[in-house]
Amino acid sequence: MKIAKLLIAAIALILAVSSSAGAKNKKKQPERGMLESMQSVPCGVNERGLAGVGSIFGSVGVQHVNSHEKLCPQYLLRTDEMEYHIRPLETKHPVLLPVGHEGEFKIKKDKLFLKVVDQDKKTRPYQVVSMEPVNSGGTTENSSYRPATRLPESRPPETPADKTARQMTDRPPR
Repeated sequence: MKIAKLLIAAIALILAVSSSAGAKNKKKQPERGMLESMQSVPCGVNERGLAGVGSIFGSVGVQHVNSHEKLCPQYLLRTDEMEYHIRPLETKHPVLLPVGHEGEFKIKKDKLFLKVVDQDKKTRPYQVVSMEPVNSGGTTENSSYRPATRLPESRPPETPADKTARQMTDRPPR
């Protein structure tokens, strides 16, 4: 009887220890967010100017420079708690993401790794441009300090008739 109780206690102890150890080794699940919008934002300038032999003419004052403003896609990735504005790290041939679809992401060091579940399921690195907490109340409050300053109430100038009427109401009755 004692051996059976010891055996049951030992098995219960082994199960308790193994389940707590397994919980510590679980991988952290990726966060999920919705791709809300995409904007094309300026992210640099492509310049093609004089080089080589042309630089000799450039030193004389003859210059011809073609410059085009480069546009990069910037996405708004919204989770329950945060809004992330992200740009792809690959600027030469960025992959366009489907707006309105859900994505899984992990943040490691200074990069956000995003995988769109509905697309090709490939994880791509993105640069986080800005992060903002989502306001659950719907009202935005500015946390900057504002001293409480009140302006004195403006009243029209008092006429002599108003003055005598006020004095009569302020007197105690006889």
